Amino acid sequence: MKRKWLLIAGLVALVAPIVALAGCVGNPISALGIGSQQARIWVNGEGKVTVTPDISTVSLGIEAQAATVSEAQSDASSAMDRVMNALTTNGIAKKDIQTQYFNISRITRWDDKTQQEITLGYRVTNTVTAKIRDIDKAGTIVDAVALAGGDLTRINSIDFSVDDPTAYYKEARDKAMSDARNKGEQLATLAEVKLGKPTYISENSYYPTVSIYKGGVMMGANAPAPTTPISQGEMEITLSVQVVYAILH
Repeated sequence: MKRKWLLIAGLVALVAPIVALAGCVGNPISALGIGSQQARIWVNGEGKVTVTPDISTVSLGIEAQAATVSEAQSDASSAMDRVMNALTTNGIAKKDIQTQYFNISRITRWDDKTQQEITLGYRVTNTVTAKIRDIDKAGTIVDAVALAGGDLTRINSIDFSVDDPTAYYKEARDKAMSDARNKGEQLATLAEVKLGKPTYISENSYYPTVSIYKGGVMMGANAPAPTTPISQGEMEITLSVQVVYAILH
């Protein structure tokens, strides 16, 4: 019986530190053990920077339908050539134009009388993304593409982003670490201990893109004459850090 109780006591002594370690992650201030050298304060810090996008990426393309594959492909190819010419003529570099999607599909319907699938024709879809570095020309370029592609034109979406966000990330990181430090010092004061140096730092960043979705809208030759108004607005770059500070007694 004595040996049995000794075995149970040993298991309890082994499990207790593991439970304490697992429970500390979700708490703003938690000790990872009994000794003073193992005590820690866990905090999260966040930094946000508001920026104005300087890059616009347009997803656009051509969709052609005909009785045969060759006819549909020929119509799509001719229209896409005109669209590509409109892009380059308006200052878009070839390196900033990339094929995003190409597909040839059969168009069918079900005939209830014959209980068979009937082929109506074929559809060719060709989509590219174009990066507009002169963001003020976005509306003009969209209009030029719509005119060049005619009724086969499809505008899928317009995204806004920052070409080089490095400096903004640095600013957000400074704010996040300052936020973490302030929280750590407050928790240390409340716990009546002294905040030590960081023993662990983890970073997580969020880089959004602002999107204007047009859902594959056709923008043919009958599009309105005035330049399409496009505004990039503002966006937020967010960076968060998790910092673990030592506790000094």
